[in-house]
Amino acid sequence: MDIAALLDALPIRLDAIVRERARTQPHAPALVEAGRRLTYGELAALVEHYAALLRQLDVRAGDRVMVVGENCIDQVALIFALSTIDAWSVNVNARLSGTEIANIAAHCTPRRIVYLGEMSPDARAHAQAAGAAAHGSILTGLLNDSVPEAVDAGNSQVAALIYTTGTTGHPKGVMLTHRNLLFIAAVSSTLRGLSPLDRACGVLPVSHVYGLASVMMGTLYAGACLYLSPRFSAPAMLRAIADDELTILQGVPAMYARMLEVAQGPIESKLRFLYAGGSPLDPVLKAQVEQAFGVPLHNGYGMTESSPTISQTRLDAPRADTSVGPVIPGIDVRIVDAGGVDVPDGQAGELWVRGPNVMKGYYREAALTAATMREGDWLNTGDMARRDADGALFIVGRTKELIIRSGFNVYPLEVETALNAHPGVAQSAVVGRAAADGNEEVVAFIEAAPGQRPTVDELRAFLADRLSPYKCPSEIVIMDALPAAATGKILKGRLKTLAQASRAI
Repeated sequence: MDIAALLDALPIRLDAIVRERARTQPHAPALVEAGRRLTYGELAALVEHYAALLRQLDVRAGDRVMVVGENCIDQVALIFALSTIDAWSVNVNARLSGTEIANIAAHCTPRRIVYLGEMSPDARAHAQAAGAAAHGSILTGLLNDSVPEAVDAGNSQVAALIYTTGTTGHPKGVMLTHRNLLFIAAVSSTLRGLSPLDRACGVLPVSHVYGLASVMMGTLYAGACLYLSPRFSAPAMLRAIADDELTILQGVPAMYARMLEVAQGPIESKLRFLYAGGSPLDPVLKAQVEQAFGVPLHNGYGMTESSPTISQTRLDAPRADTSVGPVIPGIDVRIVDAGGVDVPDGQAGELWVRGPNVMKGYYREAALTAATMREGDWLNTGDMARRDADGALFIVGRTKELIIRSGFNVYPLEVETALNAHPGVAQSAVVGRAAADGNEEVVAFIEAAPGQRPTVDELRAFLADRLSPYKCPSEIVIMDALPAAATGKILKGRLKTLAQASRAI
């Protein structure tokens, strides 16, 4: 892949993707949502409609506009419409609480808040609480006297502001530029061999970077068709795979686990390949998914701050292990020790990344940006990784999640992998808990597999044969369901709070 040529060919703004496809393939299907279908020509017209409406609503270049909703055609069109007028899109999942949405709004000071209530009852409820007014199929809040940001004529202009947390009084907004997102869309669609004949699943929330850049942007960049779903349901997903003859499926591991539970056997499909990302992929689950679908389950790795993709396994070289593959073309990585010195292949260290995918910074958080970036434009991912001699990366765990027990390092992912191998465990999450002596304890939370109820003693005995004593959990908690975000990602922050509270009782 000629990265220099690819970068030179990138458009200046996101909306150029839709305009170009409307010119070259106006009648090709672009988006499908619950029976509603839009061609690329119709999508371009809808984008222009919303751009005109936003201007009428006094949205200016450099303004932030919050879009509260769930995956739908209007959400996609609004993202491109905001690009057209040089405003920033701040997509927020409607499943967040009113307090979480208010915290994000207080931080980014949006010119308007737009609610997409047609496909999201939660968005309708938020709109009603805010007294929003209807403008066709969308609802808008009051005009706010916010100050617009400066506009950059090049593609380093911010396109999207993505919040990685809205649960505290101090949300963290990641500024992603048009160049960031277009680069990932181009590389992602090229590496995956997408074509206008493909039909991709669009169930991952567009309010999160995986669903926005890799899925939505990557699909439309290739001129393929995206089938949008507001929420994941395993039965509905299996029906869509069959009825819509989907060829591309990208998801998080928890999605695949739920589909296996429902299918209970082989899954017939037109899928060319499967991709997993967003959270660690368990080797047992990978093998089960590949057996059920009859195609490889590829793995990848990234983060919001890298738009998100950093590495992914290659379609022409599927792997039997759970490597996240080689780094994508056009970016550099380093694996370093605590002093910032590169470590040899095979040794774990902190992963740094540099390239066209790295964020512009955290909005209104200069100190936080400086703490995350390193000299030479390196982004410190905060993840621990090791690289094999063939260039494949393996994620060991989060730096901040590292548990130090009796002087030994315990990576939660290793303990989780061992637990997930038990047939009675659907998924697990391991966190550290501060002990009175300054040490840390390992605490494991378990979600039992359907129809299973493993005992704590049974799980302890299972782990004793697989882990060193210092890695075995001090406490194992069995839950009906692990707390998870809309993406399916387990909310370890909540579990860490529960773990610390249980010790205090």
